[in-house]
Amino acid sequence: MASGRARVPTAIMPFEPAQLAFRDDGTPYSPVYDDIYHSSSGGLAQARHVFIAGNQLPARWRLCERHTIVETGFGQGLNFLATWHAWRADPQRCARLHFVSVELHPFHRDDLATLHAQWPELADLAAQLRAHWPALTPGFHRLHLDGGAVVLTLLFGDAREALTQLQCRGDAFYLDGFSPSRNPDMWDPALLAQLGRLAAADATIATWSVNGRVRTALAAAGFHCRKIAGFGPKRQMLAGRYSGGEQTCAAALERHALVIGAGLAGSSIANRLAERGWRVDVIDEAGAAGQGASGNLAGVLRPLPSLDDNRLARLTRAGTLYGLAHLRRLDTLGLAPRWAATGVLHLARDPRHEDKQREIARLHGYGDDYLRFVERDEAARIADWPVAFGGWWFPGAAWVRPPSLCAANLAAWGQHITTHYARHLQSLEHRDGLWHAIDATGALIARAPVAVLANGTGINALPQARALPVRGARGQVTHLPAPAHTPKVVVCRLGYVSPAIDGIVSAGATFSVDDDEPQLRDRDQRENLAKLDFILPGYPARLDPTAPSDGRVGFRPASPDRLPMVGAVPAVDTVDRSTALADIPRHPDLYAVSGFGARGLVWAALAAEVLASTLDGDPLPLERDLVDAIDPARYLLRPARKQRPADD
Repeated sequence: MASGRARVPTAIMPFEPAQLAFRDDGTPYSPVYDDIYHSSSGGLAQARHVFIAGNQLPARWRLCERHTIVETGFGQGLNFLATWHAWRADPQRCARLHFVSVELHPFHRDDLATLHAQWPELADLAAQLRAHWPALTPGFHRLHLDGGAVVLTLLFGDAREALTQLQCRGDAFYLDGFSPSRNPDMWDPALLAQLGRLAAADATIATWSVNGRVRTALAAAGFHCRKIAGFGPKRQMLAGRYSGGEQTCAAALERHALVIGAGLAGSSIANRLAERGWRVDVIDEAGAAGQGASGNLAGVLRPLPSLDDNRLARLTRAGTLYGLAHLRRLDTLGLAPRWAATGVLHLARDPRHEDKQREIARLHGYGDDYLRFVERDEAARIADWPVAFGGWWFPGAAWVRPPSLCAANLAAWGQHITTHYARHLQSLEHRDGLWHAIDATGALIARAPVAVLANGTGINALPQARALPVRGARGQVTHLPAPAHTPKVVVCRLGYVSPAIDGIVSAGATFSVDDDEPQLRDRDQRENLAKLDFILPGYPARLDPTAPSDGRVGFRPASPDRLPMVGAVPAVDTVDRSTALADIPRHPDLYAVSGFGARGLVWAALAAEVLASTLDGDPLPLERDLVDAIDPARYLLRPARKQRPADD
């Protein structure tokens, strides 16, 4: 799954969206680069001539089930919209179109609406793009469009960094940065060399630029280019092919998987595989989905920023944004999991933490639709409760009822999913190229060439997973009858409290490693009430003292470094620490989705999309260094020491 380490950006720069500007003739213009976004002769005609025809489309996408296009410079999205429009109009089109594009200065959604108004023939597609437009934050953003048949992966950041982090096989390349004289970084030989790394066999390439240094760099990257007739005032352009690369149309493994577990992890990977047309057998010992650690009444979906934008911060940001988009997609399918984007208020613990939160928000320059710091008075207004400090306000974040999400995941593509409830997995055996799931009586439950372990702490009972340091973390949540006055948003501060959901407020939660007590404990209820008072001072005093205390206990699979475990399961317990991650032996076609700890809602959808993309040969929706960071084999390369899972 991993293919080596990639360079990680070290400098933290505020994220800078594009500035909407036009020249006198109405051509979109960038004040930053003093250059136009497309020819004054017509942007749509240029996109069709230079990039679509220059890459011999649509003829070439008819050759395979899936076609992947990689673009440098998304800009206003015109090349993408023109390509999507052409793909839709082709009755012989491929089943799935992947479009990957990098952009350092993306436009705000409202500015895109202004730009897109120039092309009424693209109005329906442009509206769909804007409806799915992500928060303007650094990193990879995956958008599922046209019922999932068109997948747009946006890489927001410097192309020189972003392309080194990309894992995909491009069948066609659109080079559409600003002029080499105005933005030389987009035409840097090292950047163009990355295109050779990403190219599939016989990949095509097209650009309006015929700059000599660009031609030389493309030749060094393995592209044989020639000058052909250009567009408008440009007499010539470049078109070419790649010599080398891997064939992407080769026959793949039978698309059939066993998924062990029907909680957030298992239902999510089943969903992502089933949408791609895989047959999936889901096995769970409970009588329905989401009955184990995923069975809480309410959980929180929100990121955890950091000053240095570390791996945990980047992964929780990506997971939160993709998770919210996934919930919205399920809503559009009519499946309606229980959730609400009420916003999440993360209050500071003390004055020092408040200063740190304020500095993080200032330094990164996130848009207000994603995160802003609010001072104490505004925080109190948002919470509708007196609070001790200000904190982070995530206006788009949400609470979710996990069992409803699990059920919706399995129902979305139910024609491809077979569930085996109330079946205890006793053993997993690999014979004749298939994984066999066996119950306690020795009977076969199901078998398939691929198996995914998503069974929470139950993963520890399987010998194939013995190299994975999964530890059980007991979590107790307290359920309280909601008083008349209660916040309408989720509020966090060394714990969380939900809004009233069906008259019940959830507060908690405890986090106790290697604790197997299944019953509710009074001391844990008292701990949760103390947390509640710390979050919202005086709130417990509003509760009816005669009301019975209720709650729920769950056992969450935790990892030593607080990051999930997603990928191929190692087949050895130890390796030399100089071994490359990609060279560690793995069990054949056996994968894990585990180690979520208390962040199942944050990790589940994105982790599943990463693994499903890997299994199906799609571009990955996450940076290479983050894919490495969640590889289950990573622990084999670390010094042996006792590591304790932690939760914030």
